[in-house]
Amino acid sequence: MPADDCAVRAIRGATSVEADTRDAIIERVIELLGAMVEHNGFDHDDVISAWFTGTPDIRSMFPAEAARHFGWGDVPLLCAQELDVTGAPRGIVRVLVHLSTARSRAELHHVYLHRAKALRDDLPE
Repeated sequence: MPADDCAVRAIRGATSVEADTRDAIIERVIELLGAMVEHNGFDHDDVISAWFTGTPDIRSMFPAEAARHFGWGDVPLLCAQELDVTGAPRGIVRVLVHLSTARSRAELHHVYLHRAKALRDDLPE
């Protein structure tokens, strides 16, 4: 696709883990990124960067490290801790993926899985 047809767009995603273990985080992050690719039809080379956050109870690994298991070792990745808001759900990993794409913002779909679906009940399935 010609460079002048592309824009920088961002898509959001989130998932939940039932246990703070490396295996659980790797499994759910891979599932989330796979669903984001599937629902939005982008290629690895379209990914500019990704910013992950985790709730304060996630301590066993960085979610960005799990993204390397998905094949994103050459993608700039960043992690941060989510705000510790009273009553907020625990065990949540969020991601903001920046893409170079010709698709409009309206054509992109945010992906929320498992307990994280409750975070954005305004989005279509």
